Amino acid sequence: MANSLREVKARINSTRSTAQITKAMHMVSQSKVKVAEKTYKSYQEFMSNVSSMVKRILGTAENEVRHQLLIPREVKKTAYFIITSDRGLAGAYNSSVEKELERLVKESNGNCLCGAIGRQGYNFIKRKGYELINDEIVYSRDDVMFVDIAPLAKKFIKLYLSGEIDKLVVVYNHYVNTLTQEVVLQQVLPINPDTINVVEDVNTNVVYSYESGVSRTIDLILPMYVEDLIYALILDAKTSEHASRMNSMRNATDNAEEVIGKLQLLYNRARQSVVTTELIDIIGGANAIGGDK
Repeated sequence: MANSLREVKARINSTRSTAQITKAMHMVSQSKVKVAEKTYKSYQEFMSNVSSMVKRILGTAENEVRHQLLIPREVKKTAYFIITSDRGLAGAYNSSVEKELERLVKESNGNCLCGAIGRQGYNFIKRKGYELINDEIVYSRDDVMFVDIAPLAKKFIKLYLSGEIDKLVVVYNHYVNTLTQEVVLQQVLPINPDTINVVEDVNTNVVYSYESGVSRTIDLILPMYVEDLIYALILDAKTSEHASRMNSMRNATDNAEEVIGKLQLLYNRARQSVVTTELIDIIGGANAIGGDK
């Protein structure tokens, strides 16, 4: 019985230590969510203005020029780009995206290319044996910068312009709120002007003057728009990552505390049983001695 009590006590101490760690991780993720959400919303405003500008330029130049990034073609090969994290302990954040990628690859009969940001997604693609676009891991840092993803975004554009891929789809977790994140498929290439999100323009009669000509301007702006859009999706996914990890650690802490409560009850009952047995032995011994007198 003594050994059982020691084992239960050891489990209580171990679970309590785990609960302290998960509680600390929850608090860290909670603060990171606030920072990431602020960054994401600030960039959303920037993207809205960029999108408005791009749509107005394309609207005025619609009859003058058609860029390759705008022209849809028969889809023979699709590139799927997944956004994941470098670390785990984030609930279903990575697995939900990986399952969606696996489904998409099966639907395409493996006739696709795959890219990833984040160690988890890169390792998943390597394990599955899918054809990788990026030769090395692009890390998904908490303070992910535009320079981190610009080379990969430029590579996607180059592959599309060369005809090696006919469509680019980004698979990521969209941040709805701190409790809800949902897997979203966002087509990035070819660019569909009708799906470009815009904000209301105060001056709808604005007229642009192109120093280098409409064609040259569009050649410069569209690749920049694609790069900015991919970065915006990564910021969205990064906010989801912190929220998912925060919820996961909170659930882990709650579960640990529930286990501690059950183990404490078990320990108290076992301890009470030991004390009761000892008292019975003492009383029995005393009665035996008294009986002999």
